[in-house]
Amino acid sequence: MAEPSTDVAPHSRKIGNLFMIWRIASNYPVQIGLAAIALLLAASSTLGVPYSFKLIIDRGFGSGSDDIARWFQYLLLLVLVMAIATAMRFYFVSWLGERVVADLRIAVQANLMRLSPSFFEENRPSEIASRLTADTTIIEQVVGTTISVALRNIVMAIGGIGVLLYLSPKLAGLMLFAIPAILVPIIVLGRQVRSVSRSSQDRIADVGAMVDEVLGAMKIVQAFGQEGREASRFVGAVENVFGTARRRIALRAVMTAIIILLVFSSITAVIWQGALDVKAGNITGGTIAAFVLYGGLVAGSFGALAEVYGDLLRGAGAAGRLGELLTEQPGIAAPPNPIPMPEPARGRVTFDHVVFHYPTRPDVSALIDFTLDIEPGETVAVVGPSGAGKTTLFQLIQRFYDPASGVVSIDGVPLPATDPSWARARIAMVPQETVIFAASARDNLRYGRWDSSDEELWAAAAAANAAEFLKKLPMGLDTYMGEGGARLSGGQRQRLAIARAILRDAPILLLDEATSALDAESERLVQDAFDRLMRARTTIVIAHRLATVRAANRIVVMEGGKIVEQGSHDQLARGGGLYERLARLQFEGLAA
Repeated sequence: MAEPSTDVAPHSRKIGNLFMIWRIASNYPVQIGLAAIALLLAASSTLGVPYSFKLIIDRGFGSGSDDIARWFQYLLLLVLVMAIATAMRFYFVSWLGERVVADLRIAVQANLMRLSPSFFEENRPSEIASRLTADTTIIEQVVGTTISVALRNIVMAIGGIGVLLYLSPKLAGLMLFAIPAILVPIIVLGRQVRSVSRSSQDRIADVGAMVDEVLGAMKIVQAFGQEGREASRFVGAVENVFGTARRRIALRAVMTAIIILLVFSSITAVIWQGALDVKAGNITGGTIAAFVLYGGLVAGSFGALAEVYGDLLRGAGAAGRLGELLTEQPGIAAPPNPIPMPEPARGRVTFDHVVFHYPTRPDVSALIDFTLDIEPGETVAVVGPSGAGKTTLFQLIQRFYDPASGVVSIDGVPLPATDPSWARARIAMVPQETVIFAASARDNLRYGRWDSSDEELWAAAAAANAAEFLKKLPMGLDTYMGEGGARLSGGQRQRLAIARAILRDAPILLLDEATSALDAESERLVQDAFDRLMRARTTIVIAHRLATVRAANRIVVMEGGKIVEQGSHDQLARGGGLYERLARLQFEGLAA
């Protein structure tokens, strides 16, 4: 089992990554405008409250009870405006948070669908899934809460400082003198918080990847009695998450404590001086009361900004990780002017002096100067020992990879010269490890052709010897198949995959060791289905059991990425080469 990666991309730590979120949010200017108006109204009404207390103290108490009532009425009006504006701000910023996350997930998923298999060999799908869930949740919090809180406190801080300067320039100047001392720890500690935040997100992704890996292999874990070891591995991973989170929390706590200490110490000193000015008659009691309240608002705003800065850094890390997926370019793509595939489709497949290395194993040649021409309607079986390059042929035919040199063509068109989706539309595949989605039987069948009618679905199921067991399911085609087709046997899953390929109705059929794990009865039913599926199609069969390839028009024997023999079963069985040795070992083993 692969150990979690600890690599951290430096560019993903930059606060500038949040501009990606802004680009998505800018598609909704009306909601942004309404949220901004609501935010300004809420902040302005909040800033008006301390001044109302100044008026109540300076004018209300000195002018009689009627004036007191009037000033309190103004205060209640401000509170009403503040409540309505705050509710509007909450609604629109929450809406933007949900909408941005939805658009981001859609965009990332759409780009992932364009990427070639080599990307998913180098990047764990479980870790990618974590980015689409955990990281987008962080971004939702940032857009729906953190940015709003940050903007509100910026407005409050700026507005509060402006009112403080109006009330008493002397006292306000003393308070502002402390601001540089507050900014220094934000900058210094903020860098450390940013680094630890990214590391924390990576550790969470490692936990998700481990859970996905172990749960997917639970039968193996239990069969080999490794529950204790896997539990210990999980404990270690979770403790790593906790340890990293603890460092992040400690840094943020220290940063918050330092900032609050500096802010409120400066406020205390300023208020002390203000009290002396009131005693000397330089300012009124209402002014110092308002100054204290505004000072509290400004201090609270700076304290909140110190806290949300850490959240913004987490959001920047999450945005950077998602941005990597969003900007990743596919290694396999259509050329600017793709050549159309000829009509009607014939199903000819050609390998012309192909050399290929897998990206993850660049020092090993999977195919070496490989040349093979398969005629339309021909059935070609490919046999050979493991690692001979058989499966690589299927990967190249479907253009999941491009060869280092040489050309792979379908119907005379080199695959790099056409759109991959056009070429793949001419191919149906029945893999060795059948993929059944956690959906209904109907949707699994329709994967072959999504617009298939029920009549076509049942016809394909009958041709694949699958109709009988499908009719016995509790809800027929609408029965949920479970994760990986857990409700079906191996033979049933295979026949469902064959029915899917029949619905595809493609001129080229690829069969990858499709009966290797079946019992005799299931293999007979599957083989009957194959016989119907292969009619009038170009078929390439990969098989280790030679008994399944005797009827092929041609057998191609591979070893070390090369063709070492080809011909009919009878020719090769008497040829004295690799095929004869393989046949003798298998058939003598069966006889024994």
